[in-house]
Amino acid sequence: MDIFAGIATVATSPALLFWIVAAALIGMVVGAIPGLTAAAAIAMLLPVTYYMDPLSALAFLYVIGKSGRYGGSVAAILFNTPGTAASAATQLDGYPLSQRGMSGKAMKIATISSVIGDFIGDLLLIVFVGYIARIALTMGPPELFAVYFAAFVVIGSVIGKSVTRGLASAALGIVLATVGLDPITSQDRMTLGLFDLSGGVSLVPLMIGIFVLGEVFTQLESKPGKIEAFPEEHDAAAETRNHLSWPEFRRCLPHIVRSSFIGAFIGMLPGLGSAIASFVAYGEGKRRASNPEEWGRGALEGVAAPEAANNAVSGPSMAPLLTLGIPGSTIGAILIGVFLIHGIQIGPTLFLTSRELVYSLFAAGLFGIASYGLIGYFGAARVGHLILKVPTRVLYPLIFLTAFVSAYSANGSLFDVAVMIAAGILGWLMRKFDFNPPALVISFVLAGGAEEALRQSLRLSDSGLMIFLERPIAAGFLLLGVLAMFFRARSLRRETTSSIQEAS
Repeated sequence: MDIFAGIATVATSPALLFWIVAAALIGMVVGAIPGLTAAAAIAMLLPVTYYMDPLSALAFLYVIGKSGRYGGSVAAILFNTPGTAASAATQLDGYPLSQRGMSGKAMKIATISSVIGDFIGDLLLIVFVGYIARIALTMGPPELFAVYFAAFVVIGSVIGKSVTRGLASAALGIVLATVGLDPITSQDRMTLGLFDLSGGVSLVPLMIGIFVLGEVFTQLESKPGKIEAFPEEHDAAAETRNHLSWPEFRRCLPHIVRSSFIGAFIGMLPGLGSAIASFVAYGEGKRRASNPEEWGRGALEGVAAPEAANNAVSGPSMAPLLTLGIPGSTIGAILIGVFLIHGIQIGPTLFLTSRELVYSLFAAGLFGIASYGLIGYFGAARVGHLILKVPTRVLYPLIFLTAFVSAYSANGSLFDVAVMIAAGILGWLMRKFDFNPPALVISFVLAGGAEEALRQSLRLSDSGLMIFLERPIAAGFLLLGVLAMFFRARSLRRETTSSIQEAS
């Protein structure tokens, strides 16, 4: 019943509804801009939330994340350039539909699929998150550290093309998180004698540098050519081609429902994210399709399946964040910062201390789904063509300036601007050499909780590190992390061997 109280809270707050609708529009626009991501937009807008109440701040950024996942489909379908990594699967059939003059129909099925997938994911989150929190409340420091360890290993090994580089990225995030004063002894750790580092590396400038400047540097280096889209047609023939009929939607519906559950399951696993969910759903949909030969050539089902999975990730990825304090995605890592800024301690006790806030946030997510669904269904194509009119020579300097203002406004510190620039260069180098910026940021956020759980565990133990093997749940999570790394390494080795054999 808590969700109905949350819906009433959102529905009776005009200011909150304004922020939700604004977030839906901002997220869709940012997601549709090739080279930008919802995580980048959230990182830049994070300082704005300092002046909001906690619910409005969380709802604003949460809905941007939802809408941004959907917005990537606009660029994938209209420009043949995926706005996000997850929308690359949508591009396979979405752009061929545009080439046949059916971009409107492709956008409609993408919007409907995203809305249904997102709604199913949120529904599962609302129903089951309370049970997960109850289980989490029974876990002690050894179990929590084992969960953190598994998250580090899974995030480091699964994200990206290399297990070694992924783990190195996660390790670098842990190292950066230890900069500052030791939480127990108050001794300096790796501060290089700089007073500004005694409080540690600030999260906001680090994220803006990694996600925004790093991406801008990468885009400027690649010197992308002019993006073109097929012109909009408004004659009677175009309206007929772009009408989405009931038989067409009914053919897509089984793929939407199945992909939604695939995306929801993958969303609960830290580090996997929307891109993996989209391609898994696309592959499974093509395997089960009655017309697999049409997939990749303009099949509506080939748009519906990845889009449903893409957005179904959004809600369930919040489950490990809210119950264990472990973000399931980069957007979740940024939301941790919002909770901390407003003095809200996340973890299983959140459902005891801030239950009303949590379910109001879930309700805001439902309103956000409805908002981007309506905006996208009636205006996605128009938004896409408007984006094309903004030249990159204007867009990227504007993003660059916004990043500087956001980094400075967080604490009014020029040192934070220097941290942002250094993080931007680091993010660019990591992308250039196939390391994993998301793994670094998520590990950076998790490291503090992991250190606290480790130290508490060792204080409770008479046998040192053996305490993690003596507790069955802790040992199970440690084993899970090792197995995930092993199977990922074996999978990559098989892919490499297969590629060599095909080349020869």
